Amino acid sequence: MAKFVTAQEAISRVEDGMTVGISGFGAYSPCDELLEALAERFRNCGHPQGLTVMAGICGGNNKEDNIAFNRLREPGLVGTLIAAHIGNAPMLAGMIRSNEVAGFLLPLGVVMHLYRAAAGRKPGVLTHVGLGTFADPRIEGCKANDKAKEQGREVVSLITINGQDSLFYPTIPLDVCLIRGSYADEDGNISIQHEAITGEQLELAEAVHNNGGMVIVQVERIVERGSLHPRAVRIHKSLVDYVVKARPENHLQGYASAQYRPEIVGEIRIPTEELAPMSLNIRKVIARRAAIELKPGSLVNLGIGIPSGVANVANEEGIAGQISISVESGPMGGVPVDGLGFAASVNAEAIYSICDIFDQYDGGILDMACLGAGEIDQKGNVNVSKFGSRCTGPGGFINITQNARSVCFLGAFTVGKIEADIGNGVLNIRKDGSGVKFVKEVEQVTFSADFAHQRGQEVLYITERAVFRLTNKGLTLTEIAPGIDLQRDILDCMGFMPCIAGDLHLMDERIFRQARMLLSAEDKRNV
Repeated sequence: MAKFVTAQEAISRVEDGMTVGISGFGAYSPCDELLEALAERFRNCGHPQGLTVMAGICGGNNKEDNIAFNRLREPGLVGTLIAAHIGNAPMLAGMIRSNEVAGFLLPLGVVMHLYRAAAGRKPGVLTHVGLGTFADPRIEGCKANDKAKEQGREVVSLITINGQDSLFYPTIPLDVCLIRGSYADEDGNISIQHEAITGEQLELAEAVHNNGGMVIVQVERIVERGSLHPRAVRIHKSLVDYVVKARPENHLQGYASAQYRPEIVGEIRIPTEELAPMSLNIRKVIARRAAIELKPGSLVNLGIGIPSGVANVANEEGIAGQISISVESGPMGGVPVDGLGFAASVNAEAIYSICDIFDQYDGGILDMACLGAGEIDQKGNVNVSKFGSRCTGPGGFINITQNARSVCFLGAFTVGKIEADIGNGVLNIRKDGSGVKFVKEVEQVTFSADFAHQRGQEVLYITERAVFRLTNKGLTLTEIAPGIDLQRDILDCMGFMPCIAGDLHLMDERIFRQARMLLSAEDKRNV
């Protein structure tokens, strides 16, 4: 039976060396009450030490604020981190970079399905996800630093079944989980109706409980028994050991807004006309070109950053209702929130659990995906997960890009600030970025061009001044922006000479005008 205790009482039961699963997704559903108590206990008595922490998208606001996973920065508290993405918590990520904590970075869908495997007492996850990328044991085997390599732990192995390569990720038993809900009734049943996403709370609770461990839940309020509608109960009391009522400052809906937003949990719908269109800048130019690839009735995944701007463009053009936008955190339909608020959607039609959404993604439900790109090489490989000593992990990038029917990688052509004049149908680069994005060989393979060829995927690489397509010859230049000089603004800024299409043509000049593009079904590529 669930016990109602303080955060300190609950955390006092966490012992040295335990494996702890922590829920949340970036800015949303952080377990700050529990994480604060964990860090405080370690500072006061040096325990628990040497924890193995497992998570999907580590919680945080991309800054060094004392919140979420940054609270785990105390040297000695965490010995190993197994996660899909750590960039939201730069202080903990810095400990991976400096080799203080062993880091293993797995595809997000794999992490979610490992929780299910643990819940069902299954040996692990067998999948094609990760083949040809840094997750493949023939390349890096998900190891993020030397400390991970020294451990001798293998989190993935190569298996051949019926003559085809697959990857096997063994189950990781969990001793404790720190998760979050909205309400708990007096019996310990947990609802999540105020959470922007349906996270991995249930799967973590099942995995820990069925392994004989402790399930600790923080909530915003305790309500009378029987007052939660059965369909509102996400976690049944039989799975819950301890419930902690959090202080309001440690139970924000998310870090993107201090105010509760009912439109991202489905309580209300707001007119999308209230969503302001983007200013005409490089980011909008890229998003507009990607929007030309949208097709009516398609299901499209949008990544964080420039890709999320595609939703804004579709909304401005009045075609958002012709497509369905999916976010890897679970929302389906609606308009994804931009920036730090990414992972939630305004006016979502459905909000799946993260685990469920990756069942769909891995099975091929996505017609198209628009994702960012940090580095792109001559073969068409893409790196978004490691740059020098800084590693962030793939998040859901590998699951998405290896399974969508078509993929568009979106990003500025060079690295660094670009000064440009955009208008009257042309683009003029006044000052270019200082770094090269199109390199001879990427530092880490997060997207494998070879795997894409095997699957027959259609792949585009869209920038503000050039569009490339993946062909059997590698990266092939197919379009350039009006006003751009091919040699000066493109070829001289690349680390290799790309193939150039014989029918090289100009990008649609409407992309470079202030007025709406007025996209319609008659457009040659699009909606």
